[in-house]
Amino acid sequence: MITKNKAGGRPKLNPAEKLKYRIAVNLCTKDFYALKAKATQAEMTCTEVARQAIIGCQIRQRLTSEQMDCIRKISGMGNNLNQIARKANAEGYSNARSEYLYLADRIDNALTLLEDGCQNS
Repeated sequence: MITKNKAGGRPKLNPAEKLKYRIAVNLCTKDFYALKAKATQAEMTCTEVARQAIIGCQIRQRLTSEQMDCIRKISGMGNNLNQIARKANAEGYSNARSEYLYLADRIDNALTLLEDGCQNS
């Protein structure tokens, strides 16, 4: 009776698990040594660290020009609000209250618009 010997070695990977795609990445010296240090610290290869970084990262969409404009306006309103607070501390709160309420309402509206824009994107 002849028995067939099983082939030794590692089992074959599924086609979805095979690492068959390759990309080239150019790094500056600083980035290369940062990657190498992280790989050494994690006791992994540079390739494996890069692969894990790609798998675990979250990519966010860039802000649109409308969103950037809204952020600039909110920043300006915040500066105005700080000026009103300084004025209120110097002259008394009753004089600056109406300006504060108006500006706070505009900032709230701008933030709402910005949040709606980010959620729709």
